[in-house]
Amino acid sequence: QVQLVESGGGLVQAGGSLRLSCAASGRTFSGYHMGWFRQAPGKEREFVAAISGSGSSTYYADSVKGRFTISRDNAKNTVYLQMNSLKPEDTAVYYCAADRFFSGVRNGVTVDYWGQGTQVTVSS
Repeated sequence: QVQLVESGGGLVQAGGSLRLSCAASGRTFSGYHMGWFRQAPGKEREFVAAISGSGSSTYYADSVKGRFTISRDNAKNTVYLQMNSLKPEDTAVYYCAADRFFSGVRNGVTVDYWGQGTQVTVSS
């Protein structure tokens, strides 16, 4: 069993930055690939970024490529999402996800564990 707790959301002006954190419980954090998804009001949840268990591979949605960076610290059981040059269309609830397979944290369909989400609001 893995529990995920996100933090770091908030209100920021367009062009600003935020760093989200996702703390995971359990002793096998490095055995899980991690991802970030987001869901805006009235829209379906969408993939944002993913990182392999070792941290050696990352993958981004085109909409955030070059602005967001996913990273992880396996010693701290934490994954991060650094968000720069934020836009109003980045406004959403951001969810952390963990899966034993990299495909899982890219497609969001077969994710093993989800966090509760953290709100990010970008004002224009």
